[in-house]
Amino acid sequence: MKKNKWGKIYLAVVFFVLYAPIFYLMFYSFNAGGTMNNFSGFTWDYYKEVFQDTRLLIIVLNTFVIALLSSVVATILGVLGALAIRYMPRPFAKNSLLSLNNVLIVSPDVVIGASFLIFFTILGVKLGFISVLVSHIAFSIPIVVLMVLPKLQEMSPTLIDAARDLGASQWNVLSKVILPYIAPGVFAGFFMALTYSLDDFAVTFFVTGNGFSTLSVEIYSRARQGISLSINALSTLLFLFTIVLVIGYYFINQRNAKAMGVPKK
Repeated sequence: MKKNKWGKIYLAVVFFVLYAPIFYLMFYSFNAGGTMNNFSGFTWDYYKEVFQDTRLLIIVLNTFVIALLSSVVATILGVLGALAIRYMPRPFAKNSLLSLNNVLIVSPDVVIGASFLIFFTILGVKLGFISVLVSHIAFSIPIVVLMVLPKLQEMSPTLIDAARDLGASQWNVLSKVILPYIAPGVFAGFFMALTYSLDDFAVTFFVTGNGFSTLSVEIYSRARQGISLSINALSTLLFLFTIVLVIGYYFINQRNAKAMGVPKK
């Protein structure tokens, strides 16, 4: 009991350290005083500034377009990559591909961003929408692979054998057996890729050109100019949107678990 009590206290402290700065930022986004020191009154002015800033709204649109497109493409390629790794006959080739996939997960974002910058410069690709989109797809694919691969490894080979014995083609096996079974992993990979794309700064900072920006880069640029509570308001909206994504993924996961007959935890 004593160990359990200390574990709960430790967990509470960790959550407090993680979320206290976020709630502090959110609280002062409503401060009429314009500072983050003394709360002098409640106001919605900084949220109005965010929605009246046409340039910022275009950047928001750019960010969501990049996030959605990169997540969809990365999910498709990640599922294909996970299938290739899972059913590759040679163990050495399988382990090599999995290691190469994991390298991108553990590599620092600065290294990845600088590598993409050099790569696009050598190819003569103009930095902007295309460079950011390709970069986000590239660093999202390993995330999807790691989300999908455990579901593939968990699936019994007898399911595929039974489908083939019943006369199912390769496409029917994939579309009616494998994909429905790994759907929770696919959704998890998609939402993880979407979240990473929305939050990414380091890689995007290297590959963003003049005339194109995303929210993370824009917030960084504005923060360098001094304290503005419109940044707090924008960050609060982003945090709330992320919460909505997490809740949406939770309900989708629960619905899939219910459809498969898995009891709730």
